[in-house]
Formats: sequence, structure tokens, C-alpha cells
Amino acid sequence: MNTDTPVKAVKPTLHLLCGKIASGKSTLTARLGASPGTIIISEDTWLAALYKDEIQSVAAYVQCAAKLKNAMKPHLISLLNAGVSVVLDFPANTRANREWMMDIITASGANNCLHYLNVSDDICKARLRARNAEGAHDFAATDEEFEMITRYFTAPSADEGFTIIEYS
Repeated sequence: MNTDTPVKAVKPTLHLLCGKIASGKSTLTARLGASPGTIIISEDTWLAALYKDEIQSVAAYVQCAAKLKNAMKPHLISLLNAGVSVVLDFPANTRANREWMMDIITASGANNCLHYLNVSDDICKARLRARNAEGAHDFAATDEEFEMITRYFTAPSADEGFTIIEYS
């Protein structure tokens, strides 16, 4: 082997997920995370490990999620700079959240792919009820919480600068 020939590095990708509660983000995350050189970082997993007893309301979730994002940002940039692709299972459901994610992409120089799961409220609610009945998810949301959280949902748009793949 000739050690004088440089190896072309593959640019890592930050995979982002946008979709309402129970739209299929975690299922897609698992599929994307199975790619070689790719890891999954799940907001629900980290929040459950760090703050499960503290998250008893949507307001508490927002507060704990903000703390987690602040802690994760430099870690995510380091992973991407090291050449590791990341499936970021954090909701890219608002423009503000996507701006935070774009800051990570800009700081790391990574490629990006915003996976937008465009699923109807009725389908999401049916899946949510089934998921809650199974009890396998770290957090359960009521129909009322679904409605409250969904009011803040904003679909991604091309002007945000992401490479968007839409799933219907």
C-alpha cells in the first residue's frame, strides 16, 4: 500500500427529523442509524436519563430540552468534525429548533438531510394512542398535549437551507 496517497474522507451528514408526535420519526431514526459510520442521538433517551422525574408538563419539557441542547451542541459538532454521521432524533419541528440545528451544520461543515414526515394529525393520534397503550416509549402524550404541541409545528421550507426529503 502506498502511504503517500491521501485517503479521500467522506463528509459526514447530520440527519434531522421533522414530524409531529408519532409521525414515525423514531422508526426512521433506527433505519438511518443502521448506516455504517453513523450514530443516533435521541432527545427522548437523554431526557429520560437526565430529567424523567422533572418532566411532568410541556413547560418542564421545554426547559429540560433547552438545557440538553446547550450541552449537546459542542458534542455534536465534535462528532461531525471527527467524521461521524449523526442521526439527531431531536424534533426539527419549529424554525427556531432548525436554526439551532443549522448552527451545528455551519460550525461543523457537515452535509445535512432534513427528513420531513408529513403525516396527518389523525394518523399521528392513532399511532400515539397505540404507543401509549404499549407503554414502551419513554414519554406518553395525551391528545390534548398533542394538540398543544402541534400548534407550534412549522413545516420546513426551502429557504432555510436544508436538503429536505419529504415522506407522505
